[in-house]
Amino acid sequence: PGWPARPLPLIVDGAEVRLRPVRWRDASAWSRLRLRDRNYLERWEPTGTGAWEERNSGWAWPPQCTQLRTLARRGQCLPLAIEVDGEFAGQITVGNIVRAALRSAWVGYWVSSDLAGRGIATAAVAMMTDHAFGPGRLHRLEATVRPENAASVRVLTKVGFRKEGLFERYLNVTGEWRDHIVYAITAEETGTGLVERLVAAGRATRVHSS
Repeated sequence: PGWPARPLPLIVDGAEVRLRPVRWRDASAWSRLRLRDRNYLERWEPTGTGAWEERNSGWAWPPQCTQLRTLARRGQCLPLAIEVDGEFAGQITVGNIVRAALRSAWVGYWVSSDLAGRGIATAAVAMMTDHAFGPGRLHRLEATVRPENAASVRVLTKVGFRKEGLFERYLNVTGEWRDHIVYAITAEETGTGLVERLVAAGRATRVHSS
């Protein structure tokens, strides 16, 4: 269990984007962004227990981080922080990893609202997908998105995820059962890699020293 390598960084829209393991000391930055961006994030995320302020306060992060790191050591998930120019800017997680004949998982992500539209999330998904199909030895990734979440749909389709269907009343979000579209990609569909596609399209450049 555990994936020793990590994705190499990229330059996107003039900023350096890195993925690295989540840390307990991310608590302050994590909480600051989550509380500031409540209106931006809450409408898309599964309904949680307790108030948003409680679930996203600084003290709420250490137990979440501990749980994520425990699952990562077991090979059941890969939780990474998204850094932009050295600053914590969001999260991306591959979760519910199933091995054996399936070798499948889901991917979920969020980025700071002030980075929206700059290609940061797109780069993070491309980097994570390549990592999951490379060192992670997975075969399939899926992501579920509410039909109204046009920005996230653009992220997934831009890197090559394809629409597979509609999950009706799939997740409880803001207190109601919401439909979600499921997007997926398999290793065979990535060719030389999703990062390579971004680089070839001029949407990102590689950082050669990490």
